[in-house]
Amino acid sequence: MLKRTIYIGNLSYLKVKDNQLYIEEPLSKEIKGVIPIEDIGFLILDHPQITLSNPLIVMMQQYNVAIISCDESHLPLGLMLPISGHVEHSERLKHQIAISEPLRKQLWKQTVESKIFQQKELLRKLKLPHDTLSKYMNDVKSGDSTNMEGIAAQYYWSQLFDNFLRERKGEAPNNFLNFGYAILRSMVARALVCSGLHPTIGIFHRNKYNAYCLADDIMEPYRPYVDEMVWEWMANPIATHELDKNAKSHLLQLATRDVYINGLQRPLMTALSITTSSLCRCYMGVSRVIHYPIFR
Repeated sequence: MLKRTIYIGNLSYLKVKDNQLYIEEPLSKEIKGVIPIEDIGFLILDHPQITLSNPLIVMMQQYNVAIISCDESHLPLGLMLPISGHVEHSERLKHQIAISEPLRKQLWKQTVESKIFQQKELLRKLKLPHDTLSKYMNDVKSGDSTNMEGIAAQYYWSQLFDNFLRERKGEAPNNFLNFGYAILRSMVARALVCSGLHPTIGIFHRNKYNAYCLADDIMEPYRPYVDEMVWEWMANPIATHELDKNAKSHLLQLATRDVYINGLQRPLMTALSITTSSLCRCYMGVSRVIHYPIFR
């Protein structure tokens, strides 16, 4: 069953009753909504006066619900996941830690190739120049030792948006991209945990201060889906350059965005599970190919 993304942007008290999330207005005690917890994949908290009961948090963890907290800029800041989201977590973690360096480099090569392919196909879909990215994709070496990912990114951004500089902070579309990527990162981390993997132990990313190195690796080929949604939003006549409720509502549809993976159309959230499961099989020596989606 496809899980729901629940966004809370008002003063609220959240509690659990009969395995359901109750959203209560604290002053009037009015119940604003009731949602079965088993239907929830992500709970996004975007208000400084939201209170959660501890029994609710515990049940959310039992159902592998990712709880995302936003900062004063309304960008996702914190992520709460269960310690173990799979019955074979310990066994799979051993294989993840023991991965060989040649396999690690090959998996990263596949990931970079897939990302550049996705960028190329998005530009093609938008009828923008894209042929140069084919050469960059074919030039990716083991471990991406020549940094074709970075070279391709420079070309890609120059074609996708006019007079654009990609920054972690800054004006639109950076604010939209940052919000979308943060949501995507949380989705990938949840999928990894559900597949019995640890999101900290990366393939390429190894920053000792980063708790989501593997999520940052696996999300790379999925980034163009966020880029496409941001491009769509920027082209919308009602859009402003502010990260307002309408923009967030548009970007939060990412989880249910249809993508093609292994020849079938699937919601992006389901595709992530296919990708992380295929990665687990690579770690365990059953396969050497990560399954990523492709643009159509």
